[in-house]
Formats: sequence, structure tokens, C-alpha cells
Amino acid sequence: MANIKSAIKRAKITEKQNLRNRMAKSALKTSIRRFDEALAADDSEAVQRTYVNAVSMVDQAASKHIIHKNAANRKKAQLAKKLPVTQ
Repeated sequence: MANIKSAIKRAKITEKQNLRNRMAKSALKTSIRRFDEALAADDSEAVQRTYVNAVSMVDQAASKHIIHKNAANRKKAQLAKKLPVTQ
């Protein structure tokens, strides 16, 4: 453990930020999992709703630097690829 006051403060701040980032990443994974579950259930309304939510969560995570912007784009492309084609 650090002895210098500023280092102790940085450690506390880092711990808080780490917790916040883990919560956001977990919420992101949950929204993607809900999209996959809606696909499996074959509920077109739920698929659209959860897709929009998942893409929004991915964008938020990228904007807050929780995930890299290229990783966000890759996740969005994977989600879009799973979407059923509607005509």
C-alpha cells in the first residue's frame, strides 16, 4: 500500500473507477445477452427493441472509453449481422 497521501488518493479513485467500469461492462454484456435471448425466442418486436438497446449500450461504452471504439464497431456489426432480414 502507498504511503504518500496523493498515491493513496489515486488508489481510491482508481478503485472507484474500476468498479464503475466493471458495472458498465457487465450491463453491456447483459444487453447483448438479452438480444440473443430475444433472437432465440423468435419475438420480432423484442428483437428490435433489444437490438436498439444493445447498440446504444455499446456506443455509450465506447464513448466512455470502457471498450475501444474498434471493438464497439465490431460488436455492432456482429449484432447487425444477427438481425433477421425483414422485407
